[in-house]
This record gives sequence, C-alpha cells and structure tokens, in this order.
Amino acid sequence: MMTEKELVIDDIITDAMATPSPAKSMGDPGITPLSPTHVLNDSEENEPTRHPYVVVVAIDFGTTSSGYAYAFNKEPECIHTMRRWEGGDPGVSNQKTPTTILLTPDKKFHSFGYAARDFYHDLDPTESKQWLYLEKFKMKLHTTANLSIDTDLHAANGKRVKALDIFAYALAFFKEQALKELSDQAGADFDNADVRWVITVPAIWKMPAKQFMREAAYKAGLVSRENPDQLIIALEPEAASIYCRKLRLHQMVDLGTKTSLNGYSPTENVGGGMTQGDRYVVVDCGGGTVDLTVHQIRLPEGHLKELYKASGGPHGSIGIDYEFEKLLCKIFGQDFIDQFKIKRPAAWVDLMIAFESRKRAAAPDRSNPLNINLPFSFIDYYKKFRGHSVEHALRKSNVDFVKWSSQGMLRMSPDAMNALFKPTIDHIIQHLTELFDRPEVTDIKFLFLVGGFAESSLLQQAVQNMLQGRSRIIIPHDVGLTILKGAVLFGLDPSIIKVRRSPLTYGVGVLNRFVEGKHPPEKMLVKDGMRWCTDVFDTFISADQSVALGETVKRSYTPAKPSQQVIVIHVYCSEKESAIFISDPGVRKCGTLKLDVSGTESPAARREIQTLMQFGDTEIRAMAIDVATSRSVKASIDFLSSQ
Repeated sequence: MMTEKELVIDDIITDAMATPSPAKSMGDPGITPLSPTHVLNDSEENEPTRHPYVVVVAIDFGTTSSGYAYAFNKEPECIHTMRRWEGGDPGVSNQKTPTTILLTPDKKFHSFGYAARDFYHDLDPTESKQWLYLEKFKMKLHTTANLSIDTDLHAANGKRVKALDIFAYALAFFKEQALKELSDQAGADFDNADVRWVITVPAIWKMPAKQFMREAAYKAGLVSRENPDQLIIALEPEAASIYCRKLRLHQMVDLGTKTSLNGYSPTENVGGGMTQGDRYVVVDCGGGTVDLTVHQIRLPEGHLKELYKASGGPHGSIGIDYEFEKLLCKIFGQDFIDQFKIKRPAAWVDLMIAFESRKRAAAPDRSNPLNINLPFSFIDYYKKFRGHSVEHALRKSNVDFVKWSSQGMLRMSPDAMNALFKPTIDHIIQHLTELFDRPEVTDIKFLFLVGGFAESSLLQQAVQNMLQGRSRIIIPHDVGLTILKGAVLFGLDPSIIKVRRSPLTYGVGVLNRFVEGKHPPEKMLVKDGMRWCTDVFDTFISADQSVALGETVKRSYTPAKPSQQVIVIHVYCSEKESAIFISDPGVRKCGTLKLDVSGTESPAARREIQTLMQFGDTEIRAMAIDVATSRSVKASIDFLSSQ
C-alpha cells in the first residue's frame, strides 16, 4: 500500500508516442512527487574548494563600461587589473573600456571598446550608416520579458542583430585579451583550460538572463558545455561585498568625515570596525541597474549570509542620458532627434560622449554652467531639417536653463543638469528607503556605495540625506573596480557566501487526492475511479527563503512508460511567497526540467528517478539518479526556451 505522498500518476508525463493522459486537457497538471524532502548536503559542501585552475579571470561586463581582472591561485591576495587601454576620454579613468561593439556591414566582429568607438567615429558618414555599432545593449537582458536565444538587438543604424552573437563577440574579445596578457606574462601560450572564468551579472537579473550569459560564454568558447563548472556566474553586489569586507582602512572614504578613514591603523581591515554578526548593505550603482544586497558577516572565517533577497531596478546612470535625450527632444523635436540618430549615428555617439564628460562634472554646489559641444553635423543637419538654426530653436523653446553659446555649445545651468539626475536618484532613494523600512533590515552598521555611478557627488549627497547618520557610508577608492576585484576573490573561493535568499518561489504542478470542500470542483479529475485535484503547486522553495550553499530539494519522478526516453517537467515561479495552484494569479511557467532517462533501462517494474535541485548558488542546478541502478541521469533545467 502506497502512502498518499508516494502516488505517481504514471501517464501524466507522456512522450510523443504515448497516448495523452486525460489530465493533459486541463493545462499542465504535472506529476506527484514520490518523496519530497529538504536535504542539507553539508559534508562535502563545506570543504574548501580545491580546483586545478592556475588563474581566475573575472569579466565585469557592464552596461556602460567593461573590463577584466585576474589573480593566480598561488597568489590570491594579488589581484591584477587589465592593462591600460588605448584611447579614453578626458576626465574618465580608462581602467575599463566602454561596452561598445562594432561589426562590419556584413555583421562580422570588427572591434570593441575605445577602438570600436574611434573607428566608427572616423568613418565617412555615408559609410558609417552601413556599419553596425552597438552600445548599452546589456540592459536588453533585463528589460526583455520573454528573453530567448533568438532575442534581437538594434544597432545605431537601426539594423537588427542576434543578441547572443553580440554577447558572444564581446566575451570572445575579453577571452582573447586576457589570454594574450597571461601569455605575455608567462612567456608562453597560456592554456584556456587553466583558467577559471567568472562573469558578473546584476543580482536582480532573473534566471533566463543568467542562463543567456552562460550560453554566450559557450558560444564564445570561454568554456565548453562539457565542463560548465569552469565558468561561474557571480552576482555584482555579492562580488562588491566580498571585496568591501577585505578593504584596508586607507582604501576607502567615509562620507561622514570625507577623509580616508583614520583612528585605526591603516593596515587593519574594515574588519577593524567589523565584528561577528555585523550587518551591512551594499548599494551597487552601475550604468544600467542599481542592486541592493544586505549581508551579515560570520566570523572567524568571515563567511557571508544574505539577510534579504536582492532588490533594486533599472535605475543606473544611463537614466540620466535618457533624460538628456528627452531634453533635446523638447528643444529640437522628437522627429528631428529620431531622424538624426538614424541618419548621423556617429555624430549622435559624439554628442553623447560630450554629454558624458559634463555629466561627471555635475556636483551639488556647482555654480558655473556646463558646456556641451554640439557636433557640427548636428547644427548643419538641423538647419536642413527645420530651415532655421539651432540658436533659433533654443530661443523658441520654453526650456529655461539651457542657452546657446557662440562657441557652438549648449550651456546648461547646474540646476538643469541636476534636474536630469533627479528621476534616477529619486528611484534609488525610494528603493533604499523601502529596504531600510523592512523589519529584516535593522542595525545596519555600514552602507557601501560601489559601482561607477557611486562616484557621483549628487548621488552621495542624496544617500547621506536619506540615511541621516543611521549607517556609516563607505566608498572604496577604486569604486569602479570594486566588483571586478570582488569577482576574482569569489572565483578563488565560491563558497564564501554561505546563505542566500531565493528571489522567487519555484515549484511544479502536481496531482493530489481530491478533498471535498478544500479543492475547487473545476480542478477535479476522475481517473480509474479515483478523484484527483489537478494544477496543485508543489513548492520547491519560497521567495525570500534562506537557502544554505549546497542545500538541495529532493523529488522523485517516474517515467510514464518503460520505453520513455525523456521526462519533461514544467517549472513554475511566482514573486509571492506562497501559491496553491499553478493557475493562481502571478504564477507563470518559467522553465523546464528535463531528465534524460535513455540508456538507464531497469529491471524494476516502476523506475524511480530521484532529482536533486540546488537553489543556494548563483544559478539553479539539477542532478538526478536512477534509484534502482544508482546510475546518474542527465538532468538539465532550462529557463530560456520555455518562455
């Protein structure tokens, strides 16, 4: 006699040859697990990781700028940031390179970063229209609701290209640069097999975007599908957190005192001020997103525990660029700006570069105006398009704080520039306020402000005003490289973050015994004289639930027919902490669990495939074994193709 928990509806999961079950017509009622349990796999997980890699190379693939850093296993304290780049802008440190990519008219990779930008800029305008120039494309992975392998991007000239190709080209570029630098150091060709790669992504990214990055890495030849562990996906604020708690006191600025921290010996870590159980928030302000994480330190090893699921949103510094674009549309007309971007794409890029350097000069106490160079082709094309001058347009527009200077520049008053920052900074402050209002987020000792946008004194002042001295605000000196360096440290020891919070509730649809009065009648299914309730949500893990590293959720499934080759199980998710049915509002299908049971034929009448899913890592993993034969079954969880 089987217990209710152990019942499996053997033909719910059908293969193409099998006859569909009567339950199929009711959506995807799924399967009933044999033995749901939560297992903490502690023994081997807490062993320090030993791996054969000689070096860890981390790639910070940013929205606006990117770079890499590395450290050798035998010298983990010595982090090398990449060689200085050619090119660069006045007033912008060029330890990283712009995330810009240029393809030839026949869509072949040409160049990346400053080289791409400069080459594109120097092309004849008639020629540049044929070339494909892309920038700020990383945000597409965050904003696309149904991201897939076939998602497109638009180049500056309006032409479409496959996003996967662009991301793969970019990663291949960094692979080549890093291996060349390592080979030059070693005096011989450096073998990619000796490299553990780390790619950083925002913590608020959903699983499809993380998987997309991994697919791009496979396509770029960074690692092979056969050896997925050679690549680690690191979460940007986690990387920053790992680096920040190792900071020496002379390596950062305390906003409260506006000086490098003193009062401690300069060789002490923040650990001089960080003790067992200390809680701190990392605010990672990048080009595209703002990520907030809350960590608690666990000494003596200094392991980290996440106290609240990552939050934030698409409120990075490119929001200021969009506000500037809106301002230009208000002055010169949306129709003109749209045309100008398509007809003179290189000049538009020039204009945004000019704006970027002035954006960095914005400050709360600034009194003199900021001048932005208008490219000649902007002035010229506007005259042709409208029949009157740029100067005339500025006089006629109702935009006060922007004037025309006779040197061919837009003169913006500091108030006008600060107004462009306001919507983005307001969003960040709103997220921070909501976070600090949560009961889980109390007694925060430090707030680390990191990422390229953290250099903005307007943002720093807004955070200070919001916190009112509740936490010490710390900004590392090399704020733009914090994530990169932390990602290297994470690659050297991925087990440093011991407890994470699940961002979503995950589960599958199953059949349960129908209970009168408890289950809705429309969910009832009668099969072989038994009454079942369909669409029941079997929760693997709940949103904001603590998950230890290596903790697994165990379920057992059985194939519908002895001849079945593949079991396909739909995975559902929700932002709510609990769900009763997979048809509940807010529950959506988000992935597929595939168990390849071919070649594991078993003498047992009823094969049991035990599946283990890990949720405590930066990516969700699945493993499976055939219980009767103890043989491993190929298990994969796919969040891209099922969208």
